Amino acid sequence: MKQVLFGIFAAALALLPAGLAGAAEPVAGKSTHAKVVVIPIRAQIAQPELYILRRGLKQAIEHNVDNVDTIVLDMETPGGALDVTFEMLKMLEKFPGKTVTYINREAISAGALISAGTDDIYFAPGGVIGAAAPVLATGGEIDETMRQKIVSYLRAKVRSVSEGKGYRGEVISAMIDKDFELKIGDQVVKPKGELLSLTAQEAVKLYGDPPLPLLGSGIAENLDGLLDQLHGVGNHTMERLEVTWSERLAQYLTSLSPLLMAGGMLCLFIEFKTPGFGVFGIAGILLLGSVFFGHSVAGLSGYEPLLVFLLGVVLVAAEVVFFPGVMIPALTGTALMLGSLVWAMLDLWPGEPVSLSGDALLRPLANVMAGVVIAVALFLALLRFLPTGGPWGRMVLESAVAGEPGAIRALNARAADSLRGTALIGHAGIAATALFPSGQVEISGRRYEAKLAMGFADAGTPVTVTGVSEFGLIVEVRS
Repeated sequence: MKQVLFGIFAAALALLPAGLAGAAEPVAGKSTHAKVVVIPIRAQIAQPELYILRRGLKQAIEHNVDNVDTIVLDMETPGGALDVTFEMLKMLEKFPGKTVTYINREAISAGALISAGTDDIYFAPGGVIGAAAPVLATGGEIDETMRQKIVSYLRAKVRSVSEGKGYRGEVISAMIDKDFELKIGDQVVKPKGELLSLTAQEAVKLYGDPPLPLLGSGIAENLDGLLDQLHGVGNHTMERLEVTWSERLAQYLTSLSPLLMAGGMLCLFIEFKTPGFGVFGIAGILLLGSVFFGHSVAGLSGYEPLLVFLLGVVLVAAEVVFFPGVMIPALTGTALMLGSLVWAMLDLWPGEPVSLSGDALLRPLANVMAGVVIAVALFLALLRFLPTGGPWGRMVLESAVAGEPGAIRALNARAADSLRGTALIGHAGIAATALFPSGQVEISGRRYEAKLAMGFADAGTPVTVTGVSEFGLIVEVRS
């Protein structure tokens, strides 16, 4: 009797988890529908296609609550850049779900390599894949020695992404290397001396023992038919992404990022050194904003780096306006600004630890350093055209004083004569222009470059001279 009761109790325990699992699904409200994200690869393989693939994969990984089961590449491409192709292959490896290529019409050259990096390859009835030999960007032939090196590397790359996928490695190798003979058993599929290209029917033909399809997993009349094959009729939802105008614009913004950074930093520096807020400040904001916008659209960063950059700008402004000479806010702000620019260019993936390896940081650091070097070079070039009464004398005077260039130079000369001594210390005057914190003051009917020791003042504010510096008078607001 005890053995019978024990057996019933054990059987009940064995069934309990399955029952609980079945009951938990309605409570959690989890849908049995598969979610599919379709990413079009419908043009020459270039930066916009890279950006949309990165965007789609990151969204699918980050929003895993949406249960994205499958990524489908809707492919119709004549090929494209090899460096972009390798980046796309690396990205596909990061997605934990199923990746599928649907060759809607053609996957030529780089398109065939990208297809090899997905789990399955399906064809439209008229689909074609093949001819993946490397060529120059102009379409010309590569030098034979270099061609052999590239082909050897491509074949190794294809083997690494095709391992365990039937004949895929050999088939793609035959598409890359005309001297590679594709032979299965006693049957020569492709002889030496030509590149392999396959129609949909040829790609799904069975070879070997046991028989396996040559390359394709199947043929589907259209994309909806493919999804029905993968997940069943009515048992899936589909979201289709499209390349946006901003992603097409981002390819140019990211390629020009060192120049944009250089121009933006130079404009902001000039703005801090001139009174008021004007064209230099607006230009600097727009140029640096385009850097953050381009890399955000490219899928490399969100808006967080921009917030850190703005914090750096605030600290530098606080140094200039409220704490001149302290240096700590300015140095901290500059470090935040430069660091945020590097951050904006890092390719960070959801769920992966932040990697600060040399490969991840090399390009961002190189771009930022190039921007800084160009900005410094432009600054030094500007110095050659500025007067000796201070590196920013002409910019300040021409923006704040009406008159001919000759009169401005004379005004600088008179100011320089007065600044050789301390004769003006203690003298009272008024702010001839707004002081933010630099500008001009008027003392005894004569104008001088000046800077507030702290804060800012509107034009007409009474001031007192408290000292002199290399670039002008130091004043404070007279109470």
